[in-house]
Amino acid sequence: MAEIVRFGISMDDRLLANFDKLIEGKGYSNRSEAVRDLIRNALVEEQWANADEEAVATVSLVYDHHTRELSDKLTEHQHSHHREIVSALHVHLDAHHCLEVVVLKGKAGEIRHLAEELIGTKGVKHGRLMTTTTGRELV
Repeated sequence: MAEIVRFGISMDDRLLANFDKLIEGKGYSNRSEAVRDLIRNALVEEQWANADEEAVATVSLVYDHHTRELSDKLTEHQHSHHREIVSALHVHLDAHHCLEVVVLKGKAGEIRHLAEELIGTKGVKHGRLMTTTTGRELV
């Protein structure tokens, strides 16, 4: 197990008060856990800045399944990138709308490009890329 290191942070008391409200609202048990998460988030963002770094992500798509040939186009995108696509979840939201969540793994740049292709497919009403990490580099 790694050694725990303590360090101090100086900041404006108003900023600290706002931070304490934020972490209380998010359910953190202490400031240390919140700071660790902030650091991890920054490290994941840095990882994504390197297009060749191994990463994972999800792409959420909302669309009307009655849109002509849209389901086929999305499926074709997924088949043509089968190495990067780990899994897909299809949910019927109502009589017309579907939510598709696609799990991607590969090089950050390739994942971002594929996500942009999926989100930019004509007929997709809303799409969002949620980037994360394989977790190997995080403590």
